[in-house]
Amino acid sequence: MTTLKKDLLFETGTEELPPKSLARLAAALADAIRQGLSEQELEHGECTWYATPRRLAVMVRDLAPAQADKHVTRRGPAVTAAYDEDGNPTKAAQGFARSCGVTAPELTRLDTDKGSWLAYRSLVQGAGVADLLPGIITKALAGLPIARRMRWGDHEVEFVRPVHWVVLLFGEDIIPATVLGVATGRETRGHRFHHPQALSLDNPGQYLTRLRDEGRVVADFNQRKHQIRQAVTDIARTGGGCALIDENLLDEVTALVEWPVAVSGSFDAEFLNLPQEALIASMQSHQKYFPVQDPATGELTASFITIANIDSADPDAVRRGNERVIRPRLSDAAFFWERDRARLQIHATSAAPVNVSQPPAPSDKAPLEYLGETDKVIFQQQLGTLADKTARIASLGEYIARQLGFAPDLVARASRLAKCDLLSAMVGEFPELQGTMGRYYAEASGEPPAVALALQEQYMPRYAGAALPQTDTGRALALADKLDTLTGIFAIGKGPTGAKDPFGLRRAGLGCLRIMIECELPLDLERCLTHAASAFPAAVKATAVTADVFDFMQDRLRRYYLDNGVAPGVFDAVQACRPTQPHDFNLRVLAVGEFLRLPEAADLVSANKRIRNILKQAQFTEQAGPDTALLVEQTELALYEKMRACQTQQQSAGHDYIARLTALAGLRDAVDAFFDKVMVLGEDAALRANRLALLNGLRQLFLTTADISRLQ
Repeated sequence: MTTLKKDLLFETGTEELPPKSLARLAAALADAIRQGLSEQELEHGECTWYATPRRLAVMVRDLAPAQADKHVTRRGPAVTAAYDEDGNPTKAAQGFARSCGVTAPELTRLDTDKGSWLAYRSLVQGAGVADLLPGIITKALAGLPIARRMRWGDHEVEFVRPVHWVVLLFGEDIIPATVLGVATGRETRGHRFHHPQALSLDNPGQYLTRLRDEGRVVADFNQRKHQIRQAVTDIARTGGGCALIDENLLDEVTALVEWPVAVSGSFDAEFLNLPQEALIASMQSHQKYFPVQDPATGELTASFITIANIDSADPDAVRRGNERVIRPRLSDAAFFWERDRARLQIHATSAAPVNVSQPPAPSDKAPLEYLGETDKVIFQQQLGTLADKTARIASLGEYIARQLGFAPDLVARASRLAKCDLLSAMVGEFPELQGTMGRYYAEASGEPPAVALALQEQYMPRYAGAALPQTDTGRALALADKLDTLTGIFAIGKGPTGAKDPFGLRRAGLGCLRIMIECELPLDLERCLTHAASAFPAAVKATAVTADVFDFMQDRLRRYYLDNGVAPGVFDAVQACRPTQPHDFNLRVLAVGEFLRLPEAADLVSANKRIRNILKQAQFTEQAGPDTALLVEQTELALYEKMRACQTQQQSAGHDYIARLTALAGLRDAVDAFFDKVMVLGEDAALRANRLALLNGLRQLFLTTADISRLQ
């Protein structure tokens, strides 16, 4: 059999695929095919995925035509049971030979340390690519992360979209198979409008170039994305502006086109009176347009850039069409904006000036509260209304504010108004503007600036790595909102399971931890959770899950540090001391990192492990310190004195954990001398107990910051 390696191309052509999951599907397909090839022990080179709205493709370079041949040894009965007294094969030997397709004399002998057996050695020829690939591809397609599969026509097969063609080429040869109900071939398709005819491929190497040059399709997702970014940037710069390129939108637009062509357009300047966030949301979410800013002021201009999926002979017609479409969208946004403002202004004129130092009467509604009645909107069926959640947030927010020395009256006011904008017409049309519109409406109603900004900051961070709240009021409100949600959802038994997290609790948990750590807030997480649980009705039984929520947060904290390059052992060492303040936890993690750079660190870690093992072996549980009268050896007395000095240094260091751990470095020589010259587990019971007490005291010094015995 030839061993010449060839390239493999697999492509499935479909109806338009879901744009937001296109790249994920293509990458998952490539990973699954790569894994399948490895499992079948087929040697191959680079594995690359391609994707457009109408195709998923994988190219495998230098794929071996077959598995390598294998020498296989099959073991039979023991030699002692294979022959009778006359040396003739027994029934066991004869049966084994028949199962191998040979006679007994053709069998060989296998000698090992455990005995000797009859054996049959054979050369098994490796299976060819043509036999293995259909199964590999079928399994890969079946395992794709598709939320909902569909059927079409009278087929029984299911896929994310109907399939129209399948290409499966190994070098110049078609691998015959039926994939998703379609026979494989060598014909792909070009652009739906520019080149709807079939393109016959001679080999995989023609795939990208023929699709691009003849089919007017840029099959490489990343190349297409780069082209779009460059075109949008250039066309905005030509007009004197700067394009706002959201990465998620860029990915989505890349997944919507096969032959990207950038087109600029404009809209009436009167729409610039709307909040910029509303304009951006309308252009990005509804129209998939890229807004344009004035680079000098950072303000939006009355222009946009769209990506067409066709190279039109009349670009002006494409531009005019998009300008006609965007006007009613922006008109809708303007209508909702004016409607909400009118509702606010009607009540703002009769409202008393805001005085956050005096709690308002129950009947004294703030203008923002006239956007809707939160007591008639369900937050969650078992957890009550938005009004109920608002009351819980206010209670927890004031508690957090007092713990941190923030202004509780401002937090209480912001909590009261936190969810009002959810009932506005603008947020109803643009849900992604929740909080942002709350800030605008609070400013229009005369609320204090800290309160208005907190309404926007309550949702921060909006995603992993996003910006954190910058104001005290915003930080307290954001924490209260997220901790209330975490506690309530866990209490009703709907916490995250596997990959499912419908309430976004993982994001909420990580957001709380980031705020506490990166904003350096000395807040006790356990006490906050206890306070949050106390605000729920007794029937919810929230107090029973605070430990579960805390453990969940610890898991998120572990992930936070792993993502930031902190070794698991460092996290485990700090967690062993169970700090309940994330900020304090972080200070300890940083200190352990510094400690590990000390030249004494390795010896102290080793000694601490030894101490832990000795105490465990001796089952020592006493907490009393050693009796100095029983410190009979000079080395143990010297260690005791060093320990007292170290303890004094640690106490004076307070929460300076780096200083606490650095103080331990001075113990190394005394610890080494102690273990060299003192028999801890000697026969004298009094001396043995006293020396164990000495070691226990030493271990407690090591545990003031972290359990360094867990370090590597």
